[in-house]
Amino acid sequence: MHLGRAGRYGLITAALLLSAARWGPPVAAPAHAAACTAGTGPYQWQLEAFLHRPQDGRQSPADCAAIAAFQRKAGVRPADGFANLATYRAMLLAQARPNPNAAGACPVPTPARKVACVDLDRQLMWVQLGRPVKFGPVAVRTGRLGEETRAGWHKVYWRHIDHVSTLYANAPMPYAQFFSGGQAFHGRPGELYDGAGSAGCVNMSVADAKTLWGVLQLGDAVYVWGHKPGT
Repeated sequence: MHLGRAGRYGLITAALLLSAARWGPPVAAPAHAAACTAGTGPYQWQLEAFLHRPQDGRQSPADCAAIAAFQRKAGVRPADGFANLATYRAMLLAQARPNPNAAGACPVPTPARKVACVDLDRQLMWVQLGRPVKFGPVAVRTGRLGEETRAGWHKVYWRHIDHVSTLYANAPMPYAQFFSGGQAFHGRPGELYDGAGSAGCVNMSVADAKTLWGVLQLGDAVYVWGHKPGT
């Protein structure tokens, strides 16, 4: 069959329309493909060392892109390449994940028993049974200046899954597990790092607190050490 020019154009147009219907409209480039323009962050030096960048404490386009890539991988938002506190905390967590107790700061009792370890220096916690880690490490937010999380040995003495604070404006404390006076492990809805710290509790994401609820039991040991930066 012979088609004239108009017929051929009609077939080409139909093919293009069919392709558009199959694949949909063109997809816009992802936001992170744009030039990275964030300035130097307060944790620039630390992130440069972690990401094996030239360590000069000054942001460059390549530094910015490397930090933004790490933020996307670690789930830090916004992933804009700015070396802020949340990114630094994610860096500490990534460094600790293979072996959070590499320095041996959290005691390993003999015979082995479960210990919830709270590292105030790095703002991390995990649970170990002997040397094996059974939970975490996860990022936490501990007590602010004047209301520090108490160091030393404690134990879980009360648990309340839907606890609401009667001291702090009915603040929700989901999956609360108390270990020292009014201080507890519990989930914190929303941003973990805003503000100067908790009123002594060990805050974590609600998802992490829910998982920890299934790991700890009444009577389990808690060991807290170190010093929260900035307190």
